[in-house]
Amino acid sequence: MKWVQFSNLHVDVPKDLTKPTITISDEPDTLYKRLSVLVKGHDKAVLDSYEYFAVLAAKELGISIKVHEPPRKIERFTLLKSVHIFKKHRVQYEMRTLYRCLELEHLTGSTADVYLEYIQRNLPEGVAMEVTKTRLEQLPEHIKKPVWETTPEEKGDSKS
Repeated sequence: MKWVQFSNLHVDVPKDLTKPTITISDEPDTLYKRLSVLVKGHDKAVLDSYEYFAVLAAKELGISIKVHEPPRKIERFTLLKSVHIFKKHRVQYEMRTLYRCLELEHLTGSTADVYLEYIQRNLPEGVAMEVTKTRLEQLPEHIKKPVWETTPEEKGDSKS
C-alpha cells in the first residue's frame, strides 16, 4: 500500500456558513386562517403516497391538517375507429381524475411559505396542485366603530 500526499488539496469553509441566517424584521408576519391545497392526479397509489408525505410534513412542523377526498371526475368521449367511414365501429376513452384536499388552519406566512415550498418541490410527476389562501386582516377604521356611535341619535318626541 502506497500513501500519496495531496499537498495542494485545500478546502475552505466560509465563515458565513457557521452563523445562522435568521433575519428579524419589525413588520408583522401575514396570518392565514385557512390554506387549502387541492391535489389532482390520475393514479390513486401516487396520490395516497403524496397525501401521507404531506400530512407527515405538516405534523413535523406542528401544523393542524385535515384531509378529505372529493368525488372523482370521470370524462368519457367516443371516437370513430376509422377516420372517414365505418360509423358502427367506435372506440371509447375514459379519463379519471382523482382529488385530495388538504386543509391547513391558523398559519403564519413564513410557516405557510416553508411548507408549500417543501411539498411543491417534492410533487410527483403527473400530479397537479392548486393552493387557495384565506388571509386574516384587520378591519378598516371606518368599520371598527359601531354604527350607533357614528349616526346622530334622534331626540325622541314620542307620541303618547
